[in-house]
Amino acid sequence: MAEIYARATGYIDKRNVDIGDRVKQGELLAELAVPEQDDQISQNEATLNQLRAALDQAQANLKLAQVTWDRDHPLVNEGWATQQQGTIDVQTLKADDAAVSVARANVAAQERLLTTLRQDRSYALVTAPFNGVITQRNVDVGSLVQGNANTGTFMFEVMQRDVIRVFLYVPQDEAFGVAPGIDAVVRVPEIPNREFPGKVTRTADALQSGTRTLLTEIDIPNPDDALPPGVYCTVELKIPRETPSLIVAAGAIVFNSNGLNVWVVEDGVAHVHTVTVARDFGTTVDVSAGVKDGDQVILNPPVDLTDGHKVKIGPAPPGQMS
Repeated sequence: MAEIYARATGYIDKRNVDIGDRVKQGELLAELAVPEQDDQISQNEATLNQLRAALDQAQANLKLAQVTWDRDHPLVNEGWATQQQGTIDVQTLKADDAAVSVARANVAAQERLLTTLRQDRSYALVTAPFNGVITQRNVDVGSLVQGNANTGTFMFEVMQRDVIRVFLYVPQDEAFGVAPGIDAVVRVPEIPNREFPGKVTRTADALQSGTRTLLTEIDIPNPDDALPPGVYCTVELKIPRETPSLIVAAGAIVFNSNGLNVWVVEDGVAHVHTVTVARDFGTTVDVSAGVKDGDQVILNPPVDLTDGHKVKIGPAPPGQMS
């Protein structure tokens, strides 16, 4: 998304787009009327013509001085003309040569000034910086715009649609492992049965002190315009883990003075294991420590169960894990 400001001060003479219009990079959005700049350019063009005429005159004087010196030089050497005449010819030649250099410098300076003025004049043509859609318009024909982004109001807002950028604040407990290149999936409740894959392009690389979250940007290709900009969505990050995730039924988790625990059956004997829960999915939890793959945990353990108690393993209820 980009907010388009005026670089020149003037009145809107033509407005070619409105909200909802799709534009291409370089397309003319609006044209400003800048009569003061046009007058200034005309005046400086006239000044440039005068300076070029002065250069032509200086070059003619230099040529005349060179011819005079070429004619008088042998006469001075042979004594037919005075030494004073030769000195005058030489100094005149040098003065005319310097005058040509000054005239050339004046022309070059004026040409640079005109280039700057014409470049400023080109800012009266407001064009689209990239392919996108006009999502906001704050001007109309006749509106006065100021060429200052600090005090002026932006003219148009252009939003890119072929690639949607998603801004995500990742909580601290999930931020470790988030890096550019990580796969992501975006889902929008209003667009069911559709997933929008993308990748993490950059992160703030530091958690915000107030929220302890990591600002993350994700680019989502949107070639068919199915994903409208500005919507709320849910994001799933495919964060690789150094250790595999273990899913345990929430009914197996026991909370007591020692924290979160599960009862694990080993050789027909129940043993209590303190666990660390990484994520809570409601009916299941993601456990990062305390159990290993293949452990048999007890669902809804009785309150009088003690460590070392012998147990008998029965079939797990449908849809549950043992």
